[in-house]
Amino acid sequence: MKIHLRLIRRVVAVVARNPDIRRVQIAFSAFNGAEWAVWIAMLVYAYGRGGATAAGLVALFQMIPATLFAPFAAVLGDRYRPARVLTLGYFIQATAMGATAAALLLDGPPALAYTCAAVAATATTMTRPTMAALTPGLCRTPEELTASNVVAGWSESTSILVAPALAGLILAVSSPGWVFLVMGTAVLGGALLVMSIPGPAANPASGTSVRKELVEGFSVVASEPSARTLVGLLGAEQIALGMLDVLYVVLAVSVLGMGNGGAGYLNAAFGFGGALAIAITATLVGRARLIPAIVGALAVWATAFILLAIVSTIVAAMLLLVVAGASHSLFDVSGRTLLQRTAPPEVLARVFGVLECLMSAGIATGALLAPLLVHLGGTTAAIVGTGILLPVMALLIGRRLFALDASATVPIVEIGLLRSLRLFSALSPPSLEGIARSLQPLEATAGTPIVTQGEDGEHYYAIAEGELEVVIDGKRVTVLTRGNGFGEIALLHDCTRTATVAALTDVKLYSLAKEPFLQVLTGHPAAMDSATAIVAERR
Repeated sequence: MKIHLRLIRRVVAVVARNPDIRRVQIAFSAFNGAEWAVWIAMLVYAYGRGGATAAGLVALFQMIPATLFAPFAAVLGDRYRPARVLTLGYFIQATAMGATAAALLLDGPPALAYTCAAVAATATTMTRPTMAALTPGLCRTPEELTASNVVAGWSESTSILVAPALAGLILAVSSPGWVFLVMGTAVLGGALLVMSIPGPAANPASGTSVRKELVEGFSVVASEPSARTLVGLLGAEQIALGMLDVLYVVLAVSVLGMGNGGAGYLNAAFGFGGALAIAITATLVGRARLIPAIVGALAVWATAFILLAIVSTIVAAMLLLVVAGASHSLFDVSGRTLLQRTAPPEVLARVFGVLECLMSAGIATGALLAPLLVHLGGTTAAIVGTGILLPVMALLIGRRLFALDASATVPIVEIGLLRSLRLFSALSPPSLEGIARSLQPLEATAGTPIVTQGEDGEHYYAIAEGELEVVIDGKRVTVLTRGNGFGEIALLHDCTRTATVAALTDVKLYSLAKEPFLQVLTGHPAAMDSATAIVAERR
């Protein structure tokens, strides 16, 4: 237990040290909570007007536009500054949730409430692909990237616990409209948190047409075995979750006699399991192999649902949903981290956009499949079907699943850092990846000189974390932080160092040797122009 607590503290400390990542994760928590709470509120609203079939149809009505828009939403994260896209998505979601709340609280036509909720659900597709593109650019080390993904998984798990419980409480004493109002306010707060984060620049290769960029994401998923396998498996997960969303209402109202608020409480039990899995997912940080975690999670998931089909008490159902929630959290964090490691970085947001598209389609499919299974074989058939879907998918994938870890070698954090540097921002993604593979990590304590005026220069340095001072002839000229680099003058002009650069705080750097530095600049006129301009400014 003490070991797990130390791991949790370590992960939290890694994320907390980066203020941009910290704010992004807080906003993401608000987003996750709102997504789950309003989804439950709308299903309860629809179930009260037509049973499981109506709930399934309303889910489909919300997910169809989300499915169609998801690929376009993913292009935004690659084509424009991802931080700006993330902020815009949160503002749209908050506005749509507020409009839904107004329609429900003022007894407007159900069709108006369904439409506004569909707009909110569609706007949510902008969040996860954009987060996938933004996070590597904000992280300073590979450890920060994995820790950020783990915290994002914790955020989703704890949100599944807290938000549905809050939704259940609000539904028990009030109405679905108040759920939308509260959650819309939370998302608005998230938008205000992230709107001042600059983040990395837009992808330099995004000058192509939107149609080509849309096709590119699907092409990568179709042609890359690792991306295809993981996107397919994570997409199948959403079918199971879509089935479970409907089952919450069926179990609570028709089987366990818990009333409308019971759907939120069952969902909260699932989220509580994810929260308990925090200690387990903390062990993923720094782990090279993630497939064993995925396989183990699927085995536990199937077992929990098979047992859930047998039991008939509220306590037993809640406990089994806790176990299922824990296995889901472990599976989801492992799968998304592995996809982020293996997908080509230049189309990362679009690959996650394809996943977001399949997620929306999967939830809609599951929401329709659950009532069908209930009709054909009863609640038991629907529960068992939810449990065995993912393991069957994994068995069909077979050997490919176990080969994925070997391909997870893309230096995504280093690429994100290079994209934030003016010197390399104009380079194509393949060139950036080539440089990233040549980078060597370097750490230094406060007061350590990195380069000294008058010595020969053999490396260029990119700053990942910390502050350094630039001193010329004994006088401080400027202070450099993350997003800056130094050492280019001596390399470009084959001269001695023109300044001393020393650490003001503990720093993390990446060094690039002279040969690959000159090779990439001489082969890319735009990069050489940037280097020339930087040298002129500094001299």
